[in-house]
Amino acid sequence: MMDTNLYEAKTQLSNLVSRALNGEEVVICRAGKRLVRLVPVEEALPRQPGQLSGMAVPDDAMAPLSETETALWA
Repeated sequence: MMDTNLYEAKTQLSNLVSRALNGEEVVICRAGKRLVRLVPVEEALPRQPGQLSGMAVPDDAMAPLSETETALWA
């Protein structure tokens, strides 16, 4: 794990990103207080058509709200 201060992070960002991509945990600090952790982004899985097939929308999903429900929004 590598802790670095904010000033160093600004001047060494490219190097810190490379280190994080290689699996090293990089933590950026300010005044000795840990602020953020630099980690690689996990690639999102591609969308799969039909994931929601078989899911039904209730018939009353678009029905007007009751007076009680409407009052909660006021």
